[in-house]
Parts: sequence; structure tokens; C-alpha cells
Amino acid sequence: MSLRTLFKMTRPGFLSVTVVACLLGIAIAAACGHGPKVSTGLATVLLACLAHAAGNVLNDYHDALNGADAANTQAIHPFTGGSRLIQDKTVSLAQTRDLFKALAFFLVAFGLLLAVKSTGYVIVLGGVGLLLAWAYSAPPLALMKREMGEFVVALVWSLVIIGADAVQRGSLFIIPVVTSVSYALLVANILLINGFPDAASDARVGKRTLVVLLGPRGAALLYLFISTLAHLWLAGGVWLFYQPEPAAWGLVSWPLSLAAFVLLWRHAHQAEKLRAAIVLTIVASLVHGLAMAAGFYAMHLG
Repeated sequence: MSLRTLFKMTRPGFLSVTVVACLLGIAIAAACGHGPKVSTGLATVLLACLAHAAGNVLNDYHDALNGADAANTQAIHPFTGGSRLIQDKTVSLAQTRDLFKALAFFLVAFGLLLAVKSTGYVIVLGGVGLLLAWAYSAPPLALMKREMGEFVVALVWSLVIIGADAVQRGSLFIIPVVTSVSYALLVANILLINGFPDAASDARVGKRTLVVLLGPRGAALLYLFISTLAHLWLAGGVWLFYQPEPAAWGLVSWPLSLAAFVLLWRHAHQAEKLRAAIVLTIVASLVHGLAMAAGFYAMHLG
């Protein structure tokens, strides 16, 4: 198996949301006078991306086992429907499982090393993150099938931000916890909108995602609620002084989220036309996180 194939199995296009989450956590710590420490910062980004890649591979493995990806004829590649490498016979189930095991081994080893170099909270936060990644995809919990996928995704990416800050700071703190919420909600919306093209196949194999449960219109309204809540949370946090004023730079993503919702509402029953809305959703989350990170880092420089 080539390195290129191994790389594609991890669905690298989605790793950007993890990189931005790490940058935000590092910037929060820097604004509070902790770092940035380049070596541990780079290690945090690499470790978080490794964890995300392992979760993607595990998800592909279980969606191949339950038949969801094979039944999916409306996927919008590369955003939905998995990597398709198993379905295209490029790799086998066994190879996918073995890659996950290898990634998990290196993840644990490097995670313990980073904990020794920074803080023991890496073990706690990383352990919870790994447990959630397993529970998201694997039976008997398989939370992605039980209307809890978006909640799990939001919690995991919140932990990434908190963990990136903790590595720099050496402890846990309230500001990254509060700040992580809005970004985590927008990342959850990526999973939600990706469920629209996959809804028919998910329903056929018994996956009760939120789009399957609520229907296209109901899920579109939930998308609007989540994106609105994310930006109101940020605005409220700044207003109540839980977050510093420069964090409000993240509100620049609100028009992008609204534009994505307009497209989603217009094409809620035409999943094949949702590519632009999916791209806007991803861009909104990245812009939100990067803008907040820039605001916090400006405090550090000032």
C-alpha cells in the first residue's frame, strides 16, 4: 500500500478544523502570558491531527461494516460518504483496521511523551477524547447512529482547544473552556450538514442521525439554531467579560454561516446541490476559529 493511499485513508482535508482548534488554544494561552512554546505547540498540533486521523479511519471501518458507505449513492465527495477507498476496493477492511491500530499506538505513545513534557492533563483530556472517538463509531454505543453524533463532535473539538491551551499553560483554565464552545458548535454543524447527502443511505441501514430523525427542513432549522447559538455565545461571553474583547473578531464568520443556511434551506430536499453550503459551513468554522485566535494573539503582542 502506498503512502499516498495511507494518507487518503485519513481524510486529510478535514484535519484543518483540528489545526485551527490547536492554534486557538495556543493563542488563548499566549494572551494569558503562557508561551507560545513552539516545540510543544507543534507537538500538540501533530498529536491532535493524529487523533483526528485515527477517528476518521475508525469511522470508515465501521461505516463499511454497517453498510452505510456502500449504500450511499448521493455522497458529495470528498465531504460526505467516507473516503470510499474500501468501497472502491483500493484497501480492505483488514488494512483499514490495521491502520487504525497503528495510529492509535503512536497516538498513545506520543501522548504520554507530551504529557511528560507539559502536563498530566494531556492524559486525561486525550483519554476522554479517545473514548469519545471510539464511542462515536464503534458498537455497542455507536453514538453516530443515536442522534448524538453532533454532540460528541462538539465535545471532542472543545477538548482539543482546552488541551492545546493546557499544554502551554500547564493547567486548566476557564477562558479556553468558554471560548471553545462557539467553535465546537460550528464544527458540529459541519457534521450536521454532511448528513443531508447521506440521509437516505443512513436511514436504509438504521442510522438515526439528526437529519434522518428531523427530516431536511427540521435539520436545516437546527443548523440555523446551532450557528446562531455559537455566535450569540461568543457575543455574550465578551459582553459578560468571560472572554476578552478581541475574541469578538470571531463574529466575522456569522455572515458565512447565514449564507450557508440560506443555501441549505433552498436545497434541503436536493442534497446533490449542497456542495456550496457544505464548503461555506467549513469555511465559517475555520474563519471563526482563526479570527478568534488572531484576536487573542494580538493581545499577546500588545
